[in-house]
Amino acid sequence: MGKKKLLEYIAGYVQLTGEEEELLLSHAMERNYLKGQYIVQQGDVCDKESFVLNGCTRTFYLDGEGNEHVVMFAIENWWVADMGSFTSKTPATYNVQCLDHTEVIQFTYDAMEFLYRKIPKLERFFRLIIQKAFIASEKRIVSNFSLTAKERYSNFLEKYPKIEQKVPQYMVASYLGITKEFLSKIRSEMRNTQVENVNLV
Repeated sequence: MGKKKLLEYIAGYVQLTGEEEELLLSHAMERNYLKGQYIVQQGDVCDKESFVLNGCTRTFYLDGEGNEHVVMFAIENWWVADMGSFTSKTPATYNVQCLDHTEVIQFTYDAMEFLYRKIPKLERFFRLIIQKAFIASEKRIVSNFSLTAKERYSNFLEKYPKIEQKVPQYMVASYLGITKEFLSKIRSEMRNTQVENVNLV
């Protein structure tokens, strides 16, 4: 079932033959992680790229003072890895931790290089995925400079509509670059606005 989901996702970008699909899946590894487990730990070499089938992860950086800085969350049909570490085989800058029971399909670096040679269409697939991720990263940088915290939170809810119940408030605040107290204030204001709008109808 999990591998079928991966093939359906890839089919949204490139069309593989039956033979190519079989070759791809022969190098795919399914794995389950418990809530709290790490897929990647800062300082270790990230040796796998993971496709999330179910569950939720967060990618974060732990600074020298022990403060967590959340870079992204990943849910179903997202890819997670420390790409700098994965491609250069150097120690990871980021942690990738599961916030829920999480099922993934993983590919090693050597498997990916082999598949790129045997199935050139996969290089196009990952190029398109990386382009989307790069564009999303640029938009986030711009929003951090130009939008208010409330606007950034609204964008977060649009981007991750199913995630807020799974993620502690302090992690959401870290992602937004604000304190959890300020986020609590924003959420309270938004709830009050919704109630007022309902009363006006």
